Amino acid sequence: MSFQRVEDFSPPRWPGREHPRQIHLDVMVTDLDESEPLVLRLGCDVARGLAKPIGFRVYADPAGHPFCLVTN
Repeated sequence: MSFQRVEDFSPPRWPGREHPRQIHLDVMVTDLDESEPLVLRLGCDVARGLAKPIGFRVYADPAGHPFCLVTN
């Protein structure tokens, strides 16, 4: 797991949704072209409007949460 600082971050507060609870996962894979069909079969979608950049690809899980497949 890695973490990064976000400017003007508003931490989540319980209860309430004014400051949503969020996490973004980067999943390390060996080969993007081999891994993409696997996540698509699990019901994920490719993020619309994005090219397939070298080193990572952005998807949304079936509930709409974004995540990335990444390589070294």
